[in-house]
Amino acid sequence: MRTIPTYDLYGEKTGDSAGFWLHCETIPSRSSLHHWEIGLHRHKQFFQILYIEAGSGDAVFGDAVHAIAAPAVITVPPLSRHGFRFSKDIDGFVFTVLTSHLKTLPADHSRFGAWLGVPRLTALLPEHADSRYIADTLHRLAAEAAARRTGPADLCEAYLTSALRLTARVSAAGQGDEDGEATENQRRLNRLSGLIHQHFRSHKPASFYAHALNVSPTHLNRIVKQLTGASTQALINGKLIDEAQRELLFTQVPVQEIGFRLGFSDPAYFSRFFLTRTGLSPRQWRRAQGREG
Repeated sequence: MRTIPTYDLYGEKTGDSAGFWLHCETIPSRSSLHHWEIGLHRHKQFFQILYIEAGSGDAVFGDAVHAIAAPAVITVPPLSRHGFRFSKDIDGFVFTVLTSHLKTLPADHSRFGAWLGVPRLTALLPEHADSRYIADTLHRLAAEAAARRTGPADLCEAYLTSALRLTARVSAAGQGDEDGEATENQRRLNRLSGLIHQHFRSHKPASFYAHALNVSPTHLNRIVKQLTGASTQALINGKLIDEAQRELLFTQVPVQEIGFRLGFSDPAYFSRFFLTRTGLSPRQWRRAQGREG
C-alpha cells in the first residue's frame, strides 16, 4: 500500500505549526510550483478551506474524484487523504487553520468533529445571497490575514466562523441528506466519531469501539485506515490532543488540571503524551500560541 505523506503545508514536511493558527495563500502560488497538481496527502492537525473563484479541475478525496467548477468551497478535515488537479486558470485562496482554533465546523464536520470526517465540495450559486456572502467573507478573511502581523485575531475568527456556518447551510440545501447514500463503511466511521466524542475521556481501547460497532478490531482498523489513512487508536489520540489544545488555548486552567479533565491521572504522562504527538510540551505549546504557561 502506497504511503500517503503528511504535511503541514503541501510539500513542506516541517512547517511552523506552533507559530501560526491561520495561513492563507492563493491557489496558483503553490499549485503552479507542482505543475497544477497537488498529490494525494493529508494534514495532521490542520483543517483546510479552499475557495475556488475561477477555473476548474478535480478534487481527489481518497479514491473518489469530484469535478470542480467555480465558484465553490472545499473543506478538508485533518487526516483526510486529498489531492487536486487544477486548470492553469485556477484562482482563489487556500486557508489552513489549526484545528484547535476552530469555533465552528461546516456540514458533517460539525456533527462528527474536525479531527475526523470526509472532505466536502460545496458549489456556490452566484444568484444566492448566502453564496455571495461566503465569497465576500473569504475575500475579507484573505485580506485580513495578509494585513495582520500581530494583535488580536478576533476579526479573522469572526470571518472564518461566518464563512463556515454559511457553507454548512449552502451544503445542506444543495446536497440534502446524504446519509442514505453513504457507504456502510462511511456510516461506521461517522458512528465511530460519535462514540469517541462520547468516551474519549475514559481512554477506552480500540477494541471497545469495535465491539460497539459489531465488527472486529482488525476490521474496524482496516475501515478507518481506508477512509482516513490513520489507525483507530490514532483517531482516539487525535481527539485527546485536539481537546487538550482547545483547553490550553481558550482557558487559563493549569496544565495539570487539563490532564485530569482529559482522564490522565499522571500529569507527567499527559505531558509526555502531548509532547510525543505535537513536538512540544503542553506549556511550550500554550506559550507558542501567545498564552502564558
